Amino acid sequence: LAEPTDATKVFSTQLQNAGGTYTKTTGFVADMILQASRASVIVHRPYDRLRGGSKYLETSSTSAEASGGTMQFDNNTGYTGVTSLNTVDWIWKRARGYFDVVAYKGTGSNRTVSHNLGAVPEMIWVKARNWAEDWNVYHSALGNEAYLKLNTTDQVVTSTNNRWNSTSPTASVFSLGTTDGVNKNSYNYIAYLFASVPNVSFVGSYTGSSSAVNVDCGFTSGARFILIKRSSASGDGWFTFDSERGIVAGNDPFLYLNDTQSEFTSYDAIDPYNAGFTVTTALAGLNTNGSTYIFYAIA
Repeated sequence: LAEPTDATKVFSTQLQNAGGTYTKTTGFVADMILQASRASVIVHRPYDRLRGGSKYLETSSTSAEASGGTMQFDNNTGYTGVTSLNTVDWIWKRARGYFDVVAYKGTGSNRTVSHNLGAVPEMIWVKARNWAEDWNVYHSALGNEAYLKLNTTDQVVTSTNNRWNSTSPTASVFSLGTTDGVNKNSYNYIAYLFASVPNVSFVGSYTGSSSAVNVDCGFTSGARFILIKRSSASGDGWFTFDSERGIVAGNDPFLYLNDTQSEFTSYDAIDPYNAGFTVTTALAGLNTNGSTYIFYAIA
């Protein structure tokens, strides 16, 4: 299959007010839905078609997979959910060179895991399903001996820690070492794989400045979704922005994936930029002079 050429065919943002069952039309098969509540009881739950809509994890927690989820994936042009909260849903379709989901069982030994991305993954999220463990994140800008934790504000850890077996992923496999967090013998794991596709998605990094930073993703009409994490220092979370809630010249609502704080609405953190996005000087967690930030953006 060919790589996608239109981001609207493989990604969507849907807003929902509290009110019970709802059905959303995306125009494509929903393979992963990351649901975040915007206030009150805060949840950040990745659901995926492989595990089924009754199983969920929390990006803000080490908790094992739980049952009782409410997503239904039996609609080829959308999905159905249930919520008593005001939520934002970010929806991915599996597509060549863009996004893939892999379920696997750990062995406790150095090994590789096959995937169907059809390209080299540039970012990978791995979570143990049946025991409490941090989310482990690989990012190509950090190298194959480094990892971040999606559920914390920790800075990058760089060591021969056996997360990725000191081996970069390929277009057919990603490598795992012996660490329990990604490869405990007989335990189940889920992995989400992301990569860059011209004018669809971009995985990269930038350096903070004392002034606004234009981040060039090669897009032509700006970014609709942005994930940013300061990797060179601790204390800053995983920022999420999207154009449905507002990527504008004024204040931009954002949520952290790593904690349960309500949506922030009083900061002008991101500005529109046709080639990608502009990071303003409003927040140190996004633009400290000399700091390194990793990001993922969708056109």
